[in-house]
Amino acid sequence: MSFRSQTLLWVAQRASAAVLALCVFVHLGVIIYAVRGGISATEILGRTQGNALWLAFYSLFVLACAVHAPIGLRTVLNEWGAWRGRGCDTAMWLFAALLAWAGMRAVMAVTG
Repeated sequence: MSFRSQTLLWVAQRASAAVLALCVFVHLGVIIYAVRGGISATEILGRTQGNALWLAFYSLFVLACAVHAPIGLRTVLNEWGAWRGRGCDTAMWLFAALLAWAGMRAVMAVTG
């Protein structure tokens, strides 16, 4: 892989980490708020169903995960498993697609 490609992956990894940190902070804050307020699962779903803001937030969360995790896993497989080349890259693209698909199914179940 070229130096430019490696640099772009590094930037994508760091940018997605920043987005994930913000999303996790908001998500945990909402959980703490809900638990302290005694909100039930039914009430939570009632507030998230059809809400475009939550749809956008959790879609961004899923996208950040789908970018971040495969890049990190690819690095681990390259360094520890000595798996390199197109096979590894293809597997990571498929893994990213699987994460995005599964994550968006969950988002749609909660907000759709």
